Amino acid sequence: MDWILLRGLTREQAHWGDFPQRLQLVFPEHRFHPVDLPGTGVHCRDDSPDTIVGIREAVRRQVAHIPKPFSILALSMGGMVALDWAQHAPEGEIQHLVLINTSSGFSPFWQRMRPGVWPQLVRLLARRELFDRERDLLRLTSNRVPPLELIKQWYRIQRQRPVSVRNAGRQIAAAARFKPTPKRPMPEALLLASRGDRMVHWKCSAVLEERWLWTLKLHPDAGHDLVIDDPDWIVRQLLAWLSR
Repeated sequence: MDWILLRGLTREQAHWGDFPQRLQLVFPEHRFHPVDLPGTGVHCRDDSPDTIVGIREAVRRQVAHIPKPFSILALSMGGMVALDWAQHAPEGEIQHLVLINTSSGFSPFWQRMRPGVWPQLVRLLARRELFDRERDLLRLTSNRVPPLELIKQWYRIQRQRPVSVRNAGRQIAAAARFKPTPKRPMPEALLLASRGDRMVHWKCSAVLEERWLWTLKLHPDAGHDLVIDDPDWIVRQLLAWLSR
């Protein structure tokens, strides 16, 4: 089985760290494809669409070569893209859907982004000192003390493939306006959320669980970037869900 991995706001495939390799060790028969959203990573010089629909279409063009059906595992804004994709995909195109700490227009705005985070995030993304910015982004999205080497790694990513302030703003606009259609896109999906998420309230995932009767698993204390805070927990939840 092929899996598409989508990261969140202004993040690219390198921000997964060794998570794809962890998945590969546990699921050796599967293939994992981290894909950059437009305006990030290998596409950092491209303009990002300012709608989730536009971002989704750009990503679909990137993965046209991947055999179908495939599955999607997506974090944060990547989860919005994945959810929109699942609602508009031809029948049978997407086999499994895993959404991590995502949100949608089904939730109130003060849960989709905690009060005070939006201006803080905008200030951070516009900051000129890259090392301090990446350090503070990690402190915002992770509930663990970020190792110096991880801060340096994120700094190097931004130096090599910078996300422009304009593209960051267009991604923020896309995320803020996103509201799925009422249609349940799939009979089942896995929702993973963090009770300790200081950016997006875990109830945003609970809304999707209640609306479409999907499976929700809650981490007790991780932050928004669950991939950094407890990647092994994600792998365990995925293993248990797929083996049912």
